[in-house]
Amino acid sequence: MDVQIAKGWKEMLSKEFQKDYFKRITEQLKIEIQSRVNIYPPGPMIFNAFNTTDFNEVKVVIIGQDPYHGPGQAHGLSFSVQPGVKPPPSLVNIYKEIESDLGIKMPRNFGDLTAWAKQGVLMLNATLTVRANQPNSHAGLGWNQFTDAVIQKLNQEKEHLVFLLWGNFAKVKGSQIDQQKHLVLKAAHPSPFAADKGFFGCKHFSKTNQYLIEHGLDPIDWLINLPHD
Repeated sequence: MDVQIAKGWKEMLSKEFQKDYFKRITEQLKIEIQSRVNIYPPGPMIFNAFNTTDFNEVKVVIIGQDPYHGPGQAHGLSFSVQPGVKPPPSLVNIYKEIESDLGIKMPRNFGDLTAWAKQGVLMLNATLTVRANQPNSHAGLGWNQFTDAVIQKLNQEKEHLVFLLWGNFAKVKGSQIDQQKHLVLKAAHPSPFAADKGFFGCKHFSKTNQYLIEHGLDPIDWLINLPHD
């Protein structure tokens, strides 16, 4: 399979694309699509996180678990939704924390986080696809092995990255990250069930920018291109 992915990532992950587990992923996806199973995100968006934030551009990594499984939501960036889609509760809570942390008024129109990705925020779901209305339905497909390899490449080949690990799943997923080379920030998941157990008040957005500035990197504008109306 010739994966359509940004040049830097293609160089880093070329061996993964040749492995049996990855071939099994692509075969299973083909079977489901041919059987008229709705898969999210749409095919061209499966590698959107990698195509919007190439390997050499990554400064921050946000690890999610599973794409949104409702129509029109997922577009390959963890926690983000397509333009015009109502922000899910977890994303609303992320912006509440940004507002509290940075003292910036939360915009009324938000949801599509592409502007973050263009600044170097890799929004990586552990599983890159899902069946419609069936959360975690592709968790056993092999994607976790692929995204583990992605995190290892970032861990080994880069330095001074910020990893944001929200919730137990992300903490386990990022447990091998070298904290001597990178900043690892952990908190509860921003979902309504957990946000008040350690996500609210974590100040991850200001801490991220402080670390980036200390290492000579541009901070992230967390509210870029989001109009206040």
